[in-house]
Amino acid sequence: MYDIIVVGGGHAGCEAAYAASKMGKKTLLITANIQNIADMPCNPSIGGTAKGIVVREIDALGGIMGKVADKSLLQIKMLNSKKGPAVRSLRAQADKKVYPQKMLEVLQANKNLEIKEAMVEDLIIEDKKIKGVILASKEEILGTCVILTTGTYLKAQILVGSEKTPGGPHGEKESKNLSDNLRNLGFEIQRLKTGTPPRIDKNSVDLTKLEEEKGDDRYYTFSFDDAPVYDIDKQESCYLVYTNSKTHEIINNNLEKSSMYGGYVEGVGPRYCPSIEDKIVRFKDKERHQLFFEPETILNDEWYLQGFSTSMPRDVQIEMVHSLRGFENAKILKNAYAIEYDAINPLQLKNSLETKVIENLFTAGQINGTSGYEEAACQGLMAGINAVLKIDNKKPLVLKRNEAYIGVLIDDLVTKGTKEPYRLLTSRAEYRLILRGDNADLRLRKYGYEVGLINEEQYQRLITKETAIKELTNKLLTTNLKINEETKNIFTKAGLEIPSRSESLAKLLKRPEINIDFLKSFLEMDYSPLVLEQVEIAIKYEGYIEKTNKEVEKLLALESKQIPEDIDYNLVRNLASEARSKLMAIRPATIAQATRISGVNPADIAVLTVYLKKEYGKNE
Repeated sequence: MYDIIVVGGGHAGCEAAYAASKMGKKTLLITANIQNIADMPCNPSIGGTAKGIVVREIDALGGIMGKVADKSLLQIKMLNSKKGPAVRSLRAQADKKVYPQKMLEVLQANKNLEIKEAMVEDLIIEDKKIKGVILASKEEILGTCVILTTGTYLKAQILVGSEKTPGGPHGEKESKNLSDNLRNLGFEIQRLKTGTPPRIDKNSVDLTKLEEEKGDDRYYTFSFDDAPVYDIDKQESCYLVYTNSKTHEIINNNLEKSSMYGGYVEGVGPRYCPSIEDKIVRFKDKERHQLFFEPETILNDEWYLQGFSTSMPRDVQIEMVHSLRGFENAKILKNAYAIEYDAINPLQLKNSLETKVIENLFTAGQINGTSGYEEAACQGLMAGINAVLKIDNKKPLVLKRNEAYIGVLIDDLVTKGTKEPYRLLTSRAEYRLILRGDNADLRLRKYGYEVGLINEEQYQRLITKETAIKELTNKLLTTNLKINEETKNIFTKAGLEIPSRSESLAKLLKRPEINIDFLKSFLEMDYSPLVLEQVEIAIKYEGYIEKTNKEVEKLLALESKQIPEDIDYNLVRNLASEARSKLMAIRPATIAQATRISGVNPADIAVLTVYLKKEYGKNE
């Protein structure tokens, strides 16, 4: 008998199993192949736009993706570094072989965690409550909570042109019966699709014809705890290449042979990570599309062509690849393919990621309709945490939209649902100015400490950092710049305009051309770069942050207006029929959540608020 059973060893499963076992529960992780734990069948990278912030949030809460990425990266960059802090995100090219090894080492070191190779085909249910799982071998394993993190394996099919082959990303055996059994239990099942590009022999490509993209010349880590372990001067280069008119001609002439355009695909593909043929069709006005040629591992010369995902037949893929500059003689080591699979409707989830259909059953990752390793990992972490809290009869940890990108992602899923693989974007976060990668620890580490994933030493480091930030901010606010000859010389030497009158260093820092390092000429600042960064951002963007915080106050006021679980929406008079239907299906926990449901209008919210006040004495 286990406290928690995690089904699936992908990025969601790893975080869920780690969190549950670290929080003291006897945990079983079931995976079809232990060698595929934390596998990277698609893009071997961690982070990226918005996603890099999620990785830092995972680390802030006590998860492990960031730490493992730091130990296995080939190259790391800060995306959008020349733009504002709200859109900056770390992206690391990970070693496809090393990352899973490091992840497995972390999991195996946990005394409360057991890993078993098997295929789960059914669930043990009594009175709509999970009791365990049934393996393909018919063995029954009992558990108090079960977390399904099945990735792309539910009725998975690999598609290359008109070919359809049952199986997972590496040709492994697919899960044939679990999604049918979930449907029989009352889950709505949808068919989704994703894909991957060809793998190419690096030695067959003329890299001199490509644009070299090096890693940043500044050290970075995803983790707030660990120091960098890579050599900044020995990062692997990536290369930039573009499609051309010949590439587009080949694709257009063979569209009917593509799995998608030939009618062979049932599943819906990701809007924000489309295949190259989908890009050509949807963006006919673009003369070229950007691609990246990136290493997968230092252990071999198999490289990845990011942005060139396709489901074209093998012979067409060769033509497409050879049309690219520098790839005239390229050797394809592994063809690109599309993969379609079953997923549940995330509207059937609570915001704790427990299902509404079966008690104590949680789901995380691509089974919930998302795409991406990072989206999967953060869901796995939250499902693991909340499964433990459920067993301990404690309130679930639900992150609000103003607290984390993780909160945005989960709230989007459970209130809006998705008909295509969901991808997290900065534009989805209305409070993105305060949801930055640099302050994830300040936002979330206390939650990690409260649930037991952050230890005392880590927590004390956070307190020390917060104290230093307050101290330095106060110094800048209370220290005035003295206008004298020495001051004038410092400004003149730096090529800056001399202030006309004395003012606080904080006010001076608001000037776009002045940074906090410059102010060290006038004030001793013996603080870490991380503290300096936080203070500079807070002062420079103070007005925008205050405006955001006022919007947050409005959100929190609505979040405080709870909606009873047992409410009968049929009794709420004057609700529009669509709103009534959506509210009954989704059953939002708060008025704020109700406002975000598609089809629920302000008039419906007003009617609902009046009803709650009258019948339940709520929302005074």
